[in-house]
Amino acid sequence: MCVHKKNLIIPVFIPHAGCPHKCAFCNQKTITHVNSKLPSQKQLQSRIQEFLKYKSPKHNKVQISFYGGNFLGLQHDDIQYLLTQASSFIDSGDVDSLRFSTRPDTITPENLNVLNDFKVSAIELGVQSMDNRVLELSKRGHTALDTKKAVHLLKERGYETGLQMMTGLPGDTPEKAMNTGHKLVELLPDFVRIYPAVVLENSLLAKLYRDGKYCPMPVDECVTLVKKLYLLFTQNNIPVIRMGLQSSLELDSGTAVLAGPYHPAFGHMVYSEIFLDKVIAKLKLLPGLEKTVSIAVHPANVSRLQGLKNRNIEILKKMFHIEAVKIIQNSAVSKADVII
Repeated sequence: MCVHKKNLIIPVFIPHAGCPHKCAFCNQKTITHVNSKLPSQKQLQSRIQEFLKYKSPKHNKVQISFYGGNFLGLQHDDIQYLLTQASSFIDSGDVDSLRFSTRPDTITPENLNVLNDFKVSAIELGVQSMDNRVLELSKRGHTALDTKKAVHLLKERGYETGLQMMTGLPGDTPEKAMNTGHKLVELLPDFVRIYPAVVLENSLLAKLYRDGKYCPMPVDECVTLVKKLYLLFTQNNIPVIRMGLQSSLELDSGTAVLAGPYHPAFGHMVYSEIFLDKVIAKLKLLPGLEKTVSIAVHPANVSRLQGLKNRNIEILKKMFHIEAVKIIQNSAVSKADVII
């Protein structure tokens, strides 16, 4: 049996570094719990060595990734400093390649030329939206055309290209978000991330929210929207590698997030709704149901089928007037399916 190996990603955070704009939703210090100063050589090496302890044969490749800032917006000397330090782990054979996230408007031939001497394999673009009005209201400082040009240039240079989008930004609607999704599909990215906009303390959104000028999406509505986006991407063979902000002590403290669809298990909630839809669709096709319904699912998906706090089970019992749902773990069942 072929076992799919995951990459080991070593995250190095450079919050807001290289960013010429303060976007409406942004407070990278809160998201990453790291100050905006570039890491010293000692800090950088220590962090990478700490993560290398988790390297094992189960991993396909090991990559060092620079997150949280606008990597190609840094001074060229700073870019070369970070890449040179990280490349020492490639030279030693501990790491395979490098990756980073940056803004679409920093993807220029001149900036990409700085990378020529380094083993950068993947570049992620903070697209956020393909609606120019949403980008303007969010203070992004770039346009949808910048994103199209950037993706074209990255693919021309042979980089693995990831796109990050957000939902619920100022001026955004579910329809606009889906339109962004369709436009991203047309760009043929190698993978995407979907981040719901949340109101972080000390961000412009926080002021707009307090002034009654911004209303974040409710969690349930956002889960349904992100579910539709997830299905759109995956049905077009585009992997979705993250949904929702990464949980952290600061985000979970109850003081950093003022409002909005933040949940430490947001991605799990999306998968759970997908599995609920699958079961409902199959049960509706059955002419009659016993008091106990048995559902076979791959062991990896038991919790997704159950939903948070058994929410899916309770919904099914109420909707179909059944007394119990029996979940049968079966590794022969496809991870994308359920059998009733």
